[in-house]
Amino acid sequence: MKPLPVLRGRRVVLSPLCDADADVLFQWINDRALVELSAPFRPVAWEDHVRWLRAVREADDVAAFGLRAPSDGRLVGSSQLVGIDRASRSAELRIRIGEAGARGHGLGTEAVELLARFGHEDLALDRVWLEVFTTNLPAIRAYEKAGFVREGERRSAAIIRGHPQDVLVMAHRRSA
Repeated sequence: MKPLPVLRGRRVVLSPLCDADADVLFQWINDRALVELSAPFRPVAWEDHVRWLRAVREADDVAAFGLRAPSDGRLVGSSQLVGIDRASRSAELRIRIGEAGARGHGLGTEAVELLARFGHEDLALDRVWLEVFTTNLPAIRAYEKAGFVREGERRSAAIIRGHPQDVLVMAHRRSA
């Protein structure tokens, strides 16, 4: 993929992930409570993490961004479009607000809006979709505020700490 742009909002700046982000991202991917907001947890070794970071930065079907505070550039989260399929003009959106103090202030909503707009305008995608646990009500509200609509539900699609979780599928379509 060509070099990624910097996407600027009022509350958050999305910029390409870089080597300097590795330590913070590694802490977040190994934070069980944080990961289990959106996925089953499994510890990640440093070597695997570094390999992942390199791979997402080099992949043609991934656009990975760090969410940064506009005031000081501090990394507060990450977001990506993965599985970018130019033939079907769609991609999956993933986001994680890693810094606890950054949650609940609209950064996620704004980051999702910026990333969906980037997908539609820069990558010519018609559909940006995501999955979210039905129990993650703050995330669902943020996605709806950003213009995502509910498309369906996958029953017991994940197991978190031995308990089945239903997964909601949501999508944002390009305006005609």
